Amino acid sequence: MFRRHGDRYVAIFAVDEARVLRKVASEVVGLLTDGFDHGDPVVGRLFPAVYPEDAANTAEFRRYTEGDLKTAKIDQAGAILAALPDGEAGGEVRLDAEAAEAWLRALNDARLAMGVRLEIKDGMDLGEELDDAVAEDPTSSRVFQLSVYAYLGYLQESLLNALID
Repeated sequence: MFRRHGDRYVAIFAVDEARVLRKVASEVVGLLTDGFDHGDPVVGRLFPAVYPEDAANTAEFRRYTEGDLKTAKIDQAGAILAALPDGEAGGEVRLDAEAAEAWLRALNDARLAMGVRLEIKDGMDLGEELDDAVAEDPTSSRVFQLSVYAYLGYLQESLLNALID
């Protein structure tokens, strides 16, 4: 998908791909703004306790770092939104190195969030999980969500490979 062209990283997105990316990035922004709740397991995954056994020191650390980290994560998701073709169209995305790195971080955050919601565990075979979900109900939201999760991983890997080429 992503290819290096000089000092840019370029990909062509179909309308549906752009729509999915726009929705995913917008949901991350919403989670980090309106929906920000430390009781939410997704927020816990994106902002893990630095001192799991020491709530006071974790709270103190968060007091000094969480605002900047949250802003960075929102900006990274915003980098996806800014680079995607306008409106409901597909088209070309051209990223410089800084934007490509922001995309990588934002895609990682989106995958972490989805992984928590989908209860993805270490060592889980995603293909097998998707096959099981399709066998149970091919029209289920889980099939769609697992497909999006897999797509984000593919996109992340594609961009990473373009960066290291």
